[in-house]
Amino acid sequence: MKKRLTVTINDLKKASYMPYKVITNELIPISDWYRFFQNNLFRSPFQSPDAYTFFSKIDTIETDVHAVINEDGDIKALTLVITQKENGIKGFFSKRGILYGGPLLDDIDAAKELLHYVTNFYRGKVIYLESRNYFNYERFANVYKQLKWEYIPWLNFHLKTDDVKSVHKRMSSGRLRQVKKGIKNGAIWEEPRGKEDVESFYYILKNLYNNIIKKPLPDLNFFLKFYNVGLGKYFLIYFEGEVIGGIMCPILDNKSIYEWYICGKDKEYKDQYPSVLATYAAIDYGLRNNISYFDFMGAGPVSDSYGVRQFKARFGGDQVEYGRYRIILNHTLFAIGKTGLQLLARLK
Repeated sequence: MKKRLTVTINDLKKASYMPYKVITNELIPISDWYRFFQNNLFRSPFQSPDAYTFFSKIDTIETDVHAVINEDGDIKALTLVITQKENGIKGFFSKRGILYGGPLLDDIDAAKELLHYVTNFYRGKVIYLESRNYFNYERFANVYKQLKWEYIPWLNFHLKTDDVKSVHKRMSSGRLRQVKKGIKNGAIWEEPRGKEDVESFYYILKNLYNNIIKKPLPDLNFFLKFYNVGLGKYFLIYFEGEVIGGIMCPILDNKSIYEWYICGKDKEYKDQYPSVLATYAAIDYGLRNNISYFDFMGAGPVSDSYGVRQFKARFGGDQVEYGRYRIILNHTLFAIGKTGLQLLARLK
């Protein structure tokens, strides 16, 4: 783990007259982290020790974990923060800290201590911090507000993976027809047969991001590390032995499976519906492995028209609005970066 502090937990406890202290990275006992994680309502794969292992292996990402402990050394709040930026000159205007899924919180005072600490820790290091919530943080809304984190309305879909009959009933008739037609026309889904197939998935995804989505995409190493670490699974769509699409899914056993990255050669293989089958492959895995729901990981801001939202809606999930919390730490760079990156996206 990265070293940020040299004192021990006992040193912090002896020197403290406050009920809470914050410890970072290697000072956090993994066993305590796992214990707190497993019993927290806001747990997602992105706030787990396994996520720290994964992100720490990516050279282009800085990863830190911060935990609030009480006088007995028990963890009362924790968050993993990923620092990202674009390549080249864009990196100067785009460095941000992302709390995927949202922090693991327990009580109000510990939440306030954690968010206050994180805000100050990253001041001068990133342009803004953003918590991308996969759960309802309404109980802690006042804490965020007091610390000047802005709430941004943001939609998502959660799809129950209870039983096949119910899943099919909730899907639109057109979407279910596409799933059945894709299977009938010879498409299948499997986990990768080797890293070469992960590479094939990546190049389909890269083409999609370069030409349609026009947003930054991690490099190939990021996707190969995910394949090797075990934070989740790939489900790839094959047709006549060729990879024509797929989905990358972090998984939390017995709880949730997530759509992180998805792609398909939909124009070239119209009768196989690779993007539709990729989503359904993850749902099918949830059905067969006692996972409660499939999380689409976002359906865009409430205020904007979001084309992908309708694609996701047709699978029959429940629309939720857990939003995002953001605090801008450098308003000048944020304004310049927002305008500049929007212009660059239009010019691609």
